[in-house]
Amino acid sequence: MPVRPTAPLVLAALLAAGALSACGGGSGSDEDTVKVSFKQSTDNQIKVMDTYLAEMKKQFEKANPGKKVKLVPIKAPDAEYYTKLQQMLRSPKTAPDLVYEDTFLINSDITSGYLKPLDTYLDGWKDWPQFVDSAKTAAKAEDGKTYGVPDGTDTRGLWFNKAILKKAGLPANWQPKTWDEILDAARTIKKKVPDVIPLNVYTGKPGGEQSTMQGFEMLLYGTGDDPLYDTGSRKWVAGSQGFKDALEFVETVYKEKLGPDVADALDPNIATTVRGDLLPEGKLAINLDGSWLPQDWLPGSGHEWPEWSKELGLAAMPTQHGQAPGKVSLSGGWTWAIPAKAANPDLAWKFIETMQTKENAQRWYIANSGIAVRDDVAKDPEYVKAQPGIQFFTDLVEFTHYRPAYPAYPKVSTAIQEAMEGVTTGDRSVDKAAEDYDDELKSLTKGAVVEK
Repeated sequence: MPVRPTAPLVLAALLAAGALSACGGGSGSDEDTVKVSFKQSTDNQIKVMDTYLAEMKKQFEKANPGKKVKLVPIKAPDAEYYTKLQQMLRSPKTAPDLVYEDTFLINSDITSGYLKPLDTYLDGWKDWPQFVDSAKTAAKAEDGKTYGVPDGTDTRGLWFNKAILKKAGLPANWQPKTWDEILDAARTIKKKVPDVIPLNVYTGKPGGEQSTMQGFEMLLYGTGDDPLYDTGSRKWVAGSQGFKDALEFVETVYKEKLGPDVADALDPNIATTVRGDLLPEGKLAINLDGSWLPQDWLPGSGHEWPEWSKELGLAAMPTQHGQAPGKVSLSGGWTWAIPAKAANPDLAWKFIETMQTKENAQRWYIANSGIAVRDDVAKDPEYVKAQPGIQFFTDLVEFTHYRPAYPAYPKVSTAIQEAMEGVTTGDRSVDKAAEDYDDELKSLTKGAVVEK
């Protein structure tokens, strides 16, 4: 999941430009070749996307004699991937024909003029009606046009180690009803099983969007309606008690040493450590995280853990005080988009059609532990039984929220991470961190805020 670049953005952009120049050639170098850019995992042993796209390439080239697919992976943590991708999209010389876009960034790229609207393709595509409306909305801009085809979504909840909770005297079917019950469970674990980390909540700028979405927003959206962006006034929310309460939860986790050591929590590779080491080795009791984790534990992943479904339990994240609807989740996902400066957009669309047949879409959802955004796949028994936990996370869609898909969001997200980091390290109080966030929010949105 997302991590922030440690170098300044200017330097990152220069490095990206240098890397792209070294690759040579633009998208238009061969009209019979479609260039596909995607995020390659920084974990050398996890190649789920590479494996899937290699099979799609084989299918496409067999079905379209004389046409070729050139895969152009970008190996980087998420935030660095976004920087490098945007650098590529600026010029016809470097723009690929097809790109993998996170839904949280797509509107920013649309506003920048980097992406091509797909409505003329979608209007005649027989598979488009199978996609659920919420997923379609994630790739739609304020101009009403659609700029990406979603390839799945996700939800988030609480993963817990059954054996650790049993040692702590907590029930096997643990399901907290409030935030206080989560903290009380973590305190009990700290006391009774002192050699493990009680609770992981991603935090701070090094974690990038994973800190915002898996961490903060899973708290914030449990405090009340429209806690980040007010849909009625179409303004960002400032001065809310819910924001302070979410920060206070984060502060408590790290102040009471219920989470990882602060230095580890602020390591850009903390998510890899959690999935690859802490959970499989029984060193972490409760983890607030996403539905995709099992992809790291499948055969061939490098972190094989066939016993995970027996050793881990799942619980929904509760709302702050257990108020209706009682559960909360966040959903995101990625889309395939065609750059505005792509040389071969029609060929790129044909490759999307190859990837998004019912059979190939289902193959991808299962391979990457994704949640289906197609009705025909969601109803398929083979999908439902493919992996433990799929039904649990699919059921959370009923309680899920989507991030405000507006151009300002990526910068707002960074401001949230800064507030989290301040209370995590103890450098700022909750009140000061919230005040600084409000000031930054007003600046980022040119005053388009509403006080709650």
